[in-house]
Amino acid sequence: MARVKAILDAAEEILAESGYEAATLKAIAERAGIPTPSVYHYFNDRYQVDAAIVRHHSDALLGVLDGIDGEEFRSISDVVRLVFDPIVAYFRAHPSCVQLWFSGRHAALSDQFQEFDDQVAERLWRLGIGRGLLRVDTPPLVMKLAFEAGGRLFDVAFQKDRNGDQTTMTEAKRMVTAYLETYAEKSTAHRAD
Repeated sequence: MARVKAILDAAEEILAESGYEAATLKAIAERAGIPTPSVYHYFNDRYQVDAAIVRHHSDALLGVLDGIDGEEFRSISDVVRLVFDPIVAYFRAHPSCVQLWFSGRHAALSDQFQEFDDQVAERLWRLGIGRGLLRVDTPPLVMKLAFEAGGRLFDVAFQKDRNGDQTTMTEAKRMVTAYLETYAEKSTAHRAD
């Protein structure tokens, strides 16, 4: 366990400092202070290291989002803010996560990203309907599309600026909010924020 942790910690440090391309298995092994062949004892390739890191960050992000269930909100824009802001803060605090999530996406990680997106979209759809913000006939696809669009705009924001371009984030919130409001219960669509 100590070696696996050392490998993952080293990979995260390199990702944060030097980016995706620099985090080779050789560089990771050197940073962890273990022989490169020993890394293969724990991980078959670089993408398994990436997958372990993404799994850790996905779990942590789901934990961050657990807090919104108990939050007070009166409008779709409140929900969007309560989702966007903690995710942005998490990415800003974990630059290695940004490298994997946006800059260094590899096909081997696609299923993990999609599973996370689907899980969060499902939770938000249930929350929106359960709190009376979305019409009960709103299809789950609506929230999946909103979350996917928001995720793509996060991608743009973090490619523009390693801390996430604030102007892009603001526009992303506006766009997602406007789309979801087309499915809002009439009584919640224009509540004062």
